[in-house]
Amino acid sequence: MKTLIELNINDRIYEVAVDARDLLIDVIRKKVGLTGTKKGCGDGDCGACTVLIDGKPELSCIKLAIACQGKKITTIEGLVQEGGVLHPLQQAYVDHGAVQCGFCTPGMIMSSKALLDRNPAPTEQDIKHELSGNICRCTGYKRIIEAVEATAKVWSKEGVK
Repeated sequence: MKTLIELNINDRIYEVAVDARDLLIDVIRKKVGLTGTKKGCGDGDCGACTVLIDGKPELSCIKLAIACQGKKITTIEGLVQEGGVLHPLQQAYVDHGAVQCGFCTPGMIMSSKALLDRNPAPTEQDIKHELSGNICRCTGYKRIIEAVEATAKVWSKEGVK
């Protein structure tokens, strides 16, 4: 039996019919059509499906969609600015070559965004800890850490988030 729910995704309300067992990742990708969030392992182990729910990083492959009513969900598409301009964090990932195959990138960026929102001046250890739930097989993490550090430096100078 399907239930009609409203989800606030990227500051837009979507009415979707879901089963009680529908996962947020599947609703985001298949019913809403936002395919930037990736479904990697499907078990909550790789971090590719990370989205922000009320500003906190959550694994959408193990989160029931129905549990997200009344919450603010932000996907990688929600970071893009007016006119299609990349968010500064997204641009830093590009500039630092932290986007090899790109499969883990949305989850990495969302985890990085949550960290920088909480701690605008993270240490390298803070970054490593925050990203420890995200697996990347291409970059070796060095460039990802550099992208986050560079963004933190710019944000601290400009007072941007």
